[in-house]
This record gives sequence, structure tokens and C-alpha cells, in this order.
Amino acid sequence: MIFFALLQRLFGLTSFALLGVAGWFAWSWREQERIANLLDIEDPSDARLYWAICLLFISLFGRQIMLLALGKGGAMASNDRQEGVTEVGPDGARLRLEVQGREDGPILLLTHAWGMSSQIWADARTELSRRFGVVVWDLPGAGLSSKPRDALSIEGFADDLKALVDRLPQDRPVVLVGHSIGGMTVQTFCARHPQMLNHRVVGVVLENTTHHNPLRTMILSGPVTALQPLIVFMMRVDVLVSPVLWLMNWQSYLSGATHLAMRIAGFGGRPTRAQLELASRLPTKTSPAVQARGNLAMIGWSVTDSLHEMDVPALVFVGDRDLVTKDYAGEFIASAMPSATLVRIGGAGHMGPVEQHSEYVERIASFVDQLVRRPAPPDPTGV
Repeated sequence: MIFFALLQRLFGLTSFALLGVAGWFAWSWREQERIANLLDIEDPSDARLYWAICLLFISLFGRQIMLLALGKGGAMASNDRQEGVTEVGPDGARLRLEVQGREDGPILLLTHAWGMSSQIWADARTELSRRFGVVVWDLPGAGLSSKPRDALSIEGFADDLKALVDRLPQDRPVVLVGHSIGGMTVQTFCARHPQMLNHRVVGVVLENTTHHNPLRTMILSGPVTALQPLIVFMMRVDVLVSPVLWLMNWQSYLSGATHLAMRIAGFGGRPTRAQLELASRLPTKTSPAVQARGNLAMIGWSVTDSLHEMDVPALVFVGDRDLVTKDYAGEFIASAMPSATLVRIGGAGHMGPVEQHSEYVERIASFVDQLVRRPAPPDPTGV
């Protein structure tokens, strides 16, 4: 979610500046008091002290104000960690995955967006697990998964995904579901492991994702793409100053600036406060260096030329209010893949699978039901 990362940095700097202004007001009030005592004159106004207290309060507790202003009431399924297992991926990363739902029939393997973790699937996994087996996992460097030995790459994520598919019961069909970078990972999996399509993997679901450099499919893509060298430089700096950015991100989270950035970048409508809080907290917990390296991997990635070879049943979701990945990216994917169906979700932003999870789940469930009723094509290997 590069657009969110840019907003997070902008609003984070603003939030940090407000904290600095609060400190200046407190210092200048104290200096006025000191000079007044030294010269034995009337005490100055306490207005600067009040401003300092007000700005300090916003800097440390503004999150609650933002949640009330930007979100609405509504329960969310528990996003507490469930009992999970660890799988070692081909690149050495220790991958955390959690399994729930039915013990027969198809398995849905869900891959989350960048900066998030498998906890973001709380609502979707709860609803899907009533009808299917559901497996969620944390991408390398996110959640409870460790970083790989080498650099983060979407190709590496796709190979990790294959390792997880190989681990699942061989007698159950698998449907891959990917949101944002998760969708990019699923597409890369299809390009790198075509022998698994229509056999081990019977279908894919791509949610609010793109087929190449996300700078070229976000809002204001023209000027943003022109600024790509500067953005790449900024992200490389982020890697170097990660500890400082980590502190700044947490201050931004406490002030509610991160929630404002997520509301603008992520949600098309008014999310529940629980949804907005979770979507804001997860990227705050993620290392800025990891986020930056993942963003750099996305900028250099593309499967555009391979889409026509991905002949597997696919469901492609787009949100008509998605600023992070404009709908024309999904439209292109659906038109290029031989067996893809486009689904447009009205009012959905980039976090559509969270804010409108029930509609996504119903479409996915119908798609999977149709897949498992279809006879499997003959295996060209003869096995």
C-alpha cells in the first residue's frame, strides 16, 4: 500500500511537528515565567501553557477522537491470534499460518495486503470458515513470520505460497485468495508454477490488486510515477532510519494521524471504529524497514506479459472508490486472463475486503461452490 505509506509519512511528520510545537509552547511559557520572576514583574498570561497542554493531549490521545470522528459503531470478529503452526519457506523465512473451518472440501488460502497481517482477515475468515476450510498466513516480515535470508521479493512470496500449498492435504482442492500485494503474490504464483493450476489449485481470487508497478495504478498515477526516483530514494532512506521512523509511526498512531491516513487511503465509506483501529495498528507494528523493502519490491514488479497464460478460473474484485489501486488495474487483469470474471463492489475502497467483507465473502463462496462442482480437467502429466 504505497499510497498509504506516503500519506502515513506526511501525516506522521505533521503529527510529530505538533508535538514539537507543544514542546515549544511549554518552553516559551516557562521562559516567560523565569524572566518575569527575574525582573519582578507581573506574571505573563498562561495561554501558551494551555496551548502546550492541548497539543500534548492531541499528540498522545488524539486516536480516540479520530476513531469517534472517522468511524462508526459496529462489532468485528475477534482478531486475536489463534493456535497456529510454523512452516519454513524456501527462502528461510519462518512462516506463521493458522487453520480453521471445515475438515473436508475445498481450502481457501488467504494472503493479506502489505503492512497488514493475517489478523486483518478476522471477519472474512470467520464467515468463510463456516463453509470451507480456511488457512491464513503472515507474509515474510509481517505479523509473526520472520524475514527471509535474502531481500524481500514478490517472487519469493510466491514460492513461499507454493510451499504452503504443498503442505495442505493433497485430496482437497485449493483456492488462492489475495488482497493487494497478496493478489500480486497469487498472480506471481500462477506465472511461476503453472503446472499447479487447474489441478492442485482450482481457482484464484484477486482482491483490489494490480498487475504491475502500483505507482502506475494509484490515484494521481501520472505525477506520482514521474516522482518515482524520489519515492525510491525516500524508501531507501526509510531503511536506514527505521528506528527513528518506528518511534514517529507510534506517535502518529497515538495522535490519530495514522487513522486519518488510513481512512483516506484505505476505506471508501465510513468504516467501523474496530476496522479502522485494526487497519491502522497493524502497519504501525510493522518495521518501517520491512515496509520500505516490500514497497521497493512492488515498484520493480510486473506480470503484465504473463496474464494471458494464467488460464485458471479467477474472480477479480475492484472497488470503485479505491485510491490505492484504481479499478482499471483489475479491469485489465480480468480482460487479460482467459477465465476471469470481474466483480465491481460499489462504495469500496482499497480495504474493501474488510469494510464490505460480507459482500466479498458471498461472491467468493458462490465462486468456490461453482468450482468444486466442475469436473477436474485431465492431468497432462498422466499422474
